[in-house]
Amino acid sequence: MNPTSLMLPIHVRRFAAPPVHILIPAVAGGTSPLARNAMNRAIIDVVKTQMKNQGYPNPEIREMLGTFEIKTNERGVLSLSLINYTFAGGAHGMTLQQSLTFDADTGKAYALGELFKPGSPWESRLNAIIQAQIAARQLPLLVDYPGLSPNQDYYIADKSLVIYFPLYAIVPYAWGFPYFPISVYDIQDIINENGPLGVMLG
Repeated sequence: MNPTSLMLPIHVRRFAAPPVHILIPAVAGGTSPLARNAMNRAIIDVVKTQMKNQGYPNPEIREMLGTFEIKTNERGVLSLSLINYTFAGGAHGMTLQQSLTFDADTGKAYALGELFKPGSPWESRLNAIIQAQIAARQLPLLVDYPGLSPNQDYYIADKSLVIYFPLYAIVPYAWGFPYFPISVYDIQDIINENGPLGVMLG
């Protein structure tokens, strides 16, 4: 992890086959070809998986829109969200979201647990913070809070770790994606200093 890395240049690729329109971010430089290719492959894999999970190809699809949001692109960290909205009839469409967080110098994608020191109680700490936010915000849970999953969705935005859950997973559809921002300073004692969150602490 090289915290002196500059912002990575991001280009936009387009896949258009009406009614499907997908915008795909692509790292265009700023790091080694090996790292760049690793990040772009991971992004493409998520986009393809989202399309498949939304039923593509399916003649009943009336609209499929793929977009993305860059959450962090500085200091050797790239964190982004890939979003796919698909409407195939019914009361409303369905939106999928998945995020990726990379070491821009190596192209490595970090799972949530890898952001923390080995052996640290990161899971129980995060669960407690999220449950406190659920209570404080009086979120109308559909089920008991299930805890973090092995492939838990998250992204990094500035000096916050943001945990989120899919639509319908814990709250009604009308509430959208439930996001739980956690300041890096509230968990700094368990953060892996050599990982993406460690860079944000600097």
